Amino acid sequence: MEPIVNVNDVSRISAGTVIKGEITSPNDIRIDGLFEGKIYSKGKVVVGEKAVIKGDIVCQNVDFAGTMKGNFYVKDSLSLKDNCKVDGDLHVRRLQVELNATFNGKCIMISEAEFAKLTESMPGVPKPEQPAAPAASQAPAAPVKPVSYTGQPTAPKK
Repeated sequence: MEPIVNVNDVSRISAGTVIKGEITSPNDIRIDGLFEGKIYSKGKVVVGEKAVIKGDIVCQNVDFAGTMKGNFYVKDSLSLKDNCKVDGDLHVRRLQVELNATFNGKCIMISEAEFAKLTESMPGVPKPEQPAAPAASQAPAAPVKPVSYTGQPTAPKK
């Protein structure tokens, strides 16, 4: 089951829009226009039927229905939709190809660890968040007492 995404958290490039450059986003991205460059997303990238991509896509998941000349680096799953056209290499963990999808290139099945290794040197790729180290001046936290729960309600103390 896919997580629920707030519509305001989805970046969108509408049909008729042309963008050249690099996009880095912690959220999902929807592309229906023309994009030339690199796309980095920690979320899902959806590319519509009339979209044209010239460059690479690096992300968690992709639903691809447009035209692309470039490479995919996908941590989880890539879905090539009916009538899409891809000229480039696929580096994916899972791949779904619909009947009339066109793909010209190499397909390399990778693990999550291989994805991390492939993308670690790419500029702009969101890195996994590291927990902040406690400041040296902070005292260590007091030990937490274990609590047990039997599932029986208890009466309030009088």
